Amino acid sequence: MSSQGSSGNVLAALVSFFFPGLGQLCQGRIIAALLFFLASAILWIVWLGWLVHILAAIDAARYSPQSC
Repeated sequence: MSSQGSSGNVLAALVSFFFPGLGQLCQGRIIAALLFFLASAILWIVWLGWLVHILAAIDAARYSPQSC
């Protein structure tokens, strides 16, 4: 199980920075991945898509799976 700051989260943050939602998809969070991707696509219309790239990377880096 990976924790915050693990190499898996670092990789997820990097790919999510370049393609919002891909890091969340790698972590198995399909809904979050779709939301980041759609938000990025919509916001690039008004030149704010870069903001979603940063938020997606931070979200992927800080993700910690809940233990049962």
